[in-house]
Amino acid sequence: MGPLEGKIALVAGASRGAGRGIAVELGKAGATVYITGRSVRGKSTQDWPGTLDETLSQIESCGGTGVAVRCDHTRDAEVEALIARIHDEQGRLDILVNNVWAGNELPIEGEPFWTLPLRHWDNMFTAGVRAQLVTNRFAVPLMREQKSGVILHTTFWDDNKYIGHFYYDLAKNALNRMAYGLSIELKKDGIAVLAVSPGWMRTELVLQHFGTDENRWREVEALKQTESPHYVGCAVCALAADPDVIRKGGRVWPVGQLAKEYGFTDIDGRQVPVFHVPDPEQE
Repeated sequence: MGPLEGKIALVAGASRGAGRGIAVELGKAGATVYITGRSVRGKSTQDWPGTLDETLSQIESCGGTGVAVRCDHTRDAEVEALIARIHDEQGRLDILVNNVWAGNELPIEGEPFWTLPLRHWDNMFTAGVRAQLVTNRFAVPLMREQKSGVILHTTFWDDNKYIGHFYYDLAKNALNRMAYGLSIELKKDGIAVLAVSPGWMRTELVLQHFGTDENRWREVEALKQTESPHYVGCAVCALAADPDVIRKGGRVWPVGQLAKEYGFTDIDGRQVPVFHVPDPEQE
């Protein structure tokens, strides 16, 4: 029996990347995992690698139980219907992982703010920050009914350093602040809210960019210090299984730091250290 046996989880944004790694690890740990996204077999966003169908297959191949629901988290009615379905089918929601993110639909490059297209706002705030806020809005009442649960936002944080892309930095800090505010509002209900910050992940898009795959990534010098999306998945499982997780509420937790605390490793056996943004003055 896994440590999350009997738990009901929702991973929003699970077609690929961190969402897929988290969903698979939650399934391995025994949770019933609802997964959402826009990419389904035959229709992938931007023709990117990864679909909900493939994520579901991975969950099931590891012995887990998953439920794939196509959902555009920018459409409030679809999110409301998703949570209503979980309520009707399960009667509870123990773990919510907010991983919805459309920021990759434009190149994230370190150009000055005044030269960047304003469309970055819609990508990162409408289809990122607001989408996660809406998911919380409809999921929180269900969690409050049971007076328990954990909400985790995937984000990025490095000791308040500037990330290097204005909109990306602004959006990630908004998610961090969302977790902080909700942790205060929901603590009395026994619901923990926190943010988890992975390092540089070997997502499908990163591997594609470097012309490699999960079997050959070690041949690429630039990827030597990367981590797999399963690493953040192990972090989420460790937090969700921690009976005192509410003490961590409101903060951003780097995956490398959590690995040391809970004793988990990445799929290759390494305990990848906390990722740090390069200091431009030292480059």
